[in-house]
Amino acid sequence: MKTGKARPRPDLLDAESPKGLEVIQLTTEQGVPWAHLYMEAQVFTMDSKRFVLHRSATAHGGNKNDPKHQYYLCDIENYCALSPLTQETGCVAPSVSPDGKYLYYFVDETTVGGGKFALKRVNLDGTDRRTLLVVDGPLPGTKFRPSRLYPISTISSDSKRLAISGFLGDGQTDPPPYGLMVFDLEKATVKLILHGPTWCNLHSQYCRSTDPEASHDILIQENHGCVMTPKGELKKLTGGDGADIHVIRDDGTSFRNMPWGRDGNEFCQGHQCWRGRTTWGITSTSSRNPRGAFLIEGSAAPHTGHVGIKTPGGVRNDLTRDLKESRFSHFAGDITGQRFISDAGPFDKGGRIFAAEFGEPGRDALRNWKYLLNPRSTCIKQSHIHPFLSPNGKLGFFNSDESGILHAYMVRGF
Repeated sequence: MKTGKARPRPDLLDAESPKGLEVIQLTTEQGVPWAHLYMEAQVFTMDSKRFVLHRSATAHGGNKNDPKHQYYLCDIENYCALSPLTQETGCVAPSVSPDGKYLYYFVDETTVGGGKFALKRVNLDGTDRRTLLVVDGPLPGTKFRPSRLYPISTISSDSKRLAISGFLGDGQTDPPPYGLMVFDLEKATVKLILHGPTWCNLHSQYCRSTDPEASHDILIQENHGCVMTPKGELKKLTGGDGADIHVIRDDGTSFRNMPWGRDGNEFCQGHQCWRGRTTWGITSTSSRNPRGAFLIEGSAAPHTGHVGIKTPGGVRNDLTRDLKESRFSHFAGDITGQRFISDAGPFDKGGRIFAAEFGEPGRDALRNWKYLLNPRSTCIKQSHIHPFLSPNGKLGFFNSDESGILHAYMVRGF
């Protein structure tokens, strides 16, 4: 199968792009869309030389019933050559282990109330594929049988634990529950640590800290007011004061609040991440007064109800307070917590990508803002730009359908 070769795209630069900036179109296959994984997905080796992307996919994932949907390794130093990592129909939710040894992924053959899924592991050269665990019944100690696995998984900084969310409904319970599963990769076991009807869009993210305690923390999203059918079909993503963001330990204890949203004025967009290896988180918000889409840093505080911004002891830092205009949405940082990248509106004109630098956590605004380019994407949901950085912060990545079909791009020299 010919997947095409990477090629330079200087035509995507404009008069405002920095001198020396280089854009590479990583995927060029005709007739088949390619995309990067979601911004927070752990797809890179820590040396910033190799990462995972997927074929026959949108910006929000692939169809588990599509045999063309597969994950590939991109070797940046080898002219961005692509090599297949998976081969099964139903592949979802890959994570590259932080030690750089393996790709973990799931093969989802579930149906609501039935079927099975497997947790698999493969070397990054595609060899020694192993099935670590098959779940074909209720999760241990529960009545819940998971299906509809989330398209993103997350792995702990010590490469020992992996988490993913899924639908837990039986096809009749209304409202249906969702939950978060944590896998012990050494023992090949699974435990359900959280469940309920508001966890339909968890976006679970392990803290990247190597601290023995902080490395057990998982950032999670709770969609208050969401409406799902008993079979797990989306009717309404949030309602009322919207989603809030929490932190939970991976044994199901120490449930905490992030001080964002839920006051009727500020709303969490549903995009958040950890700041490098710190215990600070960042979210994008939308607010009514002042009107805009802002980037807010915060640290977790004890749970005192779903009060968001009003959480006692919550520490907040507006990273965009020095800007005259703030229209940010999807973003990411590097592993050191020093460099930052984000898309920004107007999205009906192709969107924009900016880079910036962090200062002191909890105190400084983002600084040294730099416009990079207009990716010229339609920015419909399937073609969201979703920019992110390599771990060393020297390379940026984004999606665009400017060619008429979705493809994956890289930018460097900023």
